[in-house]
Amino acid sequence: MAHLSGDRNTLLLGITCFLMGMIVMILVLHVLPLPEKQVIFTKKAPGPIGPYSQAVYFDNLVYTSGQVGIDPETGNLSSSVNGQTAQVMKNLQRILGESGLDFSDVVMTRIYLTNMTDYGAVNEMYAQYMGNSSPARSTVQVAGLPRGAMVEIEMIAQVLS
Repeated sequence: MAHLSGDRNTLLLGITCFLMGMIVMILVLHVLPLPEKQVIFTKKAPGPIGPYSQAVYFDNLVYTSGQVGIDPETGNLSSSVNGQTAQVMKNLQRILGESGLDFSDVVMTRIYLTNMTDYGAVNEMYAQYMGNSSPARSTVQVAGLPRGAMVEIEMIAQVLS
């Protein structure tokens, strides 16, 4: 009988420790600030053409929405892939700049092309803007892009505190 009461005490002690741990965890979660999403917007880049943000800051990362080569002053797209790519990169540079970031902070880039034969031209223009920064990157061909754009680029950048 003494052996059974020891097992019972161990069980009760285990349950008590578990409950105390849960209480401490709940208190810590309520005291520590949770990361909040912050919308990033600049008038130096084209405004969203749909229900989304130019970029969002969350948990030390800035996620840009895909940018097409719309000139924010005229609202027009260049007729060439080089012109569109240059404008996309300028738009992204301005959006990142609104967060105090630049291309050296980019950790991931996604490029969408309507024609994969434009890959070389886009890659060359992209390299001119990115310099020695070498983030991870994906490039895919898509059936179409907003406003008849030939290229769209989105980025994820890390905010180093």
